[in-house]
Amino acid sequence: MAANSQIEMLGNRMDFDYSQGVTGYVLVLTRLITGYWFFHAGVTKLGGFSAAGYLANAPAASPLQGFFAWAAATPWLLEFTNFMIPVGETLIGLGLIVGALVRLAAFFGGVLMVFFYLGNADWAHGVVNGDLFGLMMFAIVGTLAAGRILGLDAIIEKMEFVRQRPALKYLLG
Repeated sequence: MAANSQIEMLGNRMDFDYSQGVTGYVLVLTRLITGYWFFHAGVTKLGGFSAAGYLANAPAASPLQGFFAWAAATPWLLEFTNFMIPVGETLIGLGLIVGALVRLAAFFGGVLMVFFYLGNADWAHGVVNGDLFGLMMFAIVGTLAAGRILGLDAIIEKMEFVRQRPALKYLLG
């Protein structure tokens, strides 16, 4: 369960083991909750999801309104979106739940959350909303390599294939 890390902040190098004690459990819980949230969102959309209304009706305040309108009017892109949103959310959630390819899953989860945040543009109560919190959850889970704590990434990283290709560790964690 060890997850050692070394960081440099304001010119000071620090070593810490965030898998020990409460921090490790909170990080695992954050990974599991975020994973379930996305897994559930994706599974409930499988087989009957259409992004056409969401894309075509993006608020005028959204900086992506023009892109979304173009995507809604482009048949191949709309079909691609209709397929990738539910499948992507399901796979991202599954990866986080089992702790496999967590950094990769968190990266793509973050990309989706940026689109959701800018696409919703529901800032009537300020710029901090659920989409922004979701983006932060993916950033936390990915940067702290939460899959190394009670996740499959800890096992995968010990495999000979990964040890011979250290760059793969950037996808794991």
